[in-house]
Amino acid sequence: MPDNPSTPFALAGHRLLALQGLDAVRFAHAQFMSDVAGLPDGHWQWSGWLTPKGRVVALFALLRLDAQRLWLLLPDADPELLAVQLRRFVFRSKLAIEARPELAVSGIFAADAQARGAAMAMRGGDSVTLDFGGDGGVRTLSIAPASGASSGAAGMGASPEPPAWREFDLAHGLPRLGDEQLDRWTPQQLSLDRLRAYSVKKGCYPGQEIVARTHFLGQAKRGLVLLEGDAPLAAGGAVHVGGAASGHVVCTAGALGLAVLPLERDSSAPIDVDGADVRERLLLGGLER
Repeated sequence: MPDNPSTPFALAGHRLLALQGLDAVRFAHAQFMSDVAGLPDGHWQWSGWLTPKGRVVALFALLRLDAQRLWLLLPDADPELLAVQLRRFVFRSKLAIEARPELAVSGIFAADAQARGAAMAMRGGDSVTLDFGGDGGVRTLSIAPASGASSGAAGMGASPEPPAWREFDLAHGLPRLGDEQLDRWTPQQLSLDRLRAYSVKKGCYPGQEIVARTHFLGQAKRGLVLLEGDAPLAAGGAVHVGGAASGHVVCTAGALGLAVLPLERDSSAPIDVDGADVRERLLLGGLER
């Protein structure tokens, strides 16, 4: 936790990609794994973009400002690169896809008077506030033009996010996907149903057939597990359950790590990461939107 949790701090790795135009919602609904068309204006949801084989390319918060403006809040992905990839599928759709580097993202471990759950607080212009809290406590994320951001959020590229913010993400089952983890995991393997981040009913989108088949045939055999060690863990670390190779660590925050492991396993068997003993912790809820 930051020294003063009531003071805003920069979330340097969080960046914005904007989709704007008459076909912005239709395009996003057809490309992303959440029900964008069903999301009301002024609300947000977790979402992502998949490969045709159902692997996660990017995981993000999708903000629907109005019927022609969507923002993708990317905690890890490069918005410029994602924009290039998405533009390949625009064809004759009427929308623009542009990174918004002039917008600064900040966080605070405190509640906002207006942002609640999936409902955003629209503060005029390009200033928006989101409720990013869960069962582990209250948390608020704000987006604003860099010139108008609070002093606590200045210098977005100068310092990383506080460790407590990333620890909160992992504790609530929000995987932070570095470049080495892209195109590797399905939504079910990342337990993204816990965040309500994908739909199996809305119709076609890239990877939808794989996601739906896995869901309706009950073929999900692996999911996220929260692990805690006595020393910092490394992403990509090999996880053994009862001495048998069982999975890998997806992302870490100090001594915490999210790993993809078999859903059916001996709960009494010891777990280690690269030979170091770790403990399984229960994932917290309340971060779904």
